[in-house]
Amino acid sequence: MNGETWDKMYNAHYMRVFSYVMTLAGDRHLAEEITQDAFFRAFSKSESFRSEADEVTWLCAIAKNCFLSEKRRQGKTEPMPETAPAGDVSVEQQTEDRDSSFRIHLALHALEEPYREVFELRVFGELSFRQIGAIFGKTENWARVTYHRARLRLQERMCEQ
Repeated sequence: MNGETWDKMYNAHYMRVFSYVMTLAGDRHLAEEITQDAFFRAFSKSESFRSEADEVTWLCAIAKNCFLSEKRRQGKTEPMPETAPAGDVSVEQQTEDRDSSFRIHLALHALEEPYREVFELRVFGELSFRQIGAIFGKTENWARVTYHRARLRLQERMCEQ
């Protein structure tokens, strides 16, 4: 691929890959670093792209590997950053929202793999079932079934709390 083709691919897919990495990392700066590293690796190994998968799926798979490499390098997991509260929401509403959000994150964290990752890819990464299946090397139908099972398990855990 030439430089112009890569520029187009970068501009077309950066935000989707970044969003996916953001769901994995939970940290904007780390997600930016990993996304850049993923595009660099993809550019360096462009001959390995066989056009069997969608470009964004290929890039997300590279990004996932970059993320896992970074986590192994760090040897630890860092807590998710807290979000800044909205300016026009009451303190009571902020507290309730924070509690609900925390309960959801606890339930999501308790989901076993691959349910948690498939759910995060679909909801936070906004990937299609076809793309999720390709990332895992499975079918689109597998991704659909896994996502729906994850939703059911998440709902069950939310009801238990």
